[in-house]
Amino acid sequence: MSRISVRGFAVASATAVTTVGAVVGVATGNAAQATSDDNFEATAADSTLLADIPAGAQAQVQVASLAEQADVQAAAADATARKDAEEAARLKAAEDAEAKKKAADEKAEREKKEREEREAREKAERASRDAVRDASSFAAQGSYSVSEVKAIARQMVPASQFQCFSNIVNHESTWNYRAQNPSSGAYGLVQALPGSKMASAGADWMTNPATQIKWGLSYMNSRYGSPCGAWSFWQANRWY
Repeated sequence: MSRISVRGFAVASATAVTTVGAVVGVATGNAAQATSDDNFEATAADSTLLADIPAGAQAQVQVASLAEQADVQAAAADATARKDAEEAARLKAAEDAEAKKKAADEKAEREKKEREEREAREKAERASRDAVRDASSFAAQGSYSVSEVKAIARQMVPASQFQCFSNIVNHESTWNYRAQNPSSGAYGLVQALPGSKMASAGADWMTNPATQIKWGLSYMNSRYGSPCGAWSFWQANRWY
């Protein structure tokens, strides 16, 4: 029972009292007294409070009021919880989207850097290949020092492959273009077996280190893909 219900109860009680008073007044012939009583009772009815309601009814009113307050508070709490959950979900989604975007950007940056480095290496290798000289561009000499032979090799072998080529030559002949294996007959800088194979690169294969370098470079490229490929094989097998 609400506050309005309590007042309605009081008004109904006052109306009933007023009606009884009016009937009594008419019966005794005292109309003025009845009117006065009627006004008094109506005023009394307007001033009826919760204290005038029986104790049982008061308890019901109080319980109903507390229940309504609890319902309102629970509804407010639920609304706040939903709002908080929605806000948390929105923030989480924003964080996830930002993390994905960052990861995608970092991946794209890595791929771009790797592509640029690969292109730079390829460009350098092309430039190195373009810069190499052919054996025929070197004037023949009666003899060559180790440093002169190495200088020729640097101009004929691509820069990215020179160290591998040098490693093989150093192990095979220690850069001696006249080196010969007495047991197998292998000859020259790269120890071609037999040495006469190098004739395909030039008739002066026995005395010209440039001709030997030309043949050795061609052999390594055709059989192992590059001097570095040949060097990897040599390291595993001690021959190539």
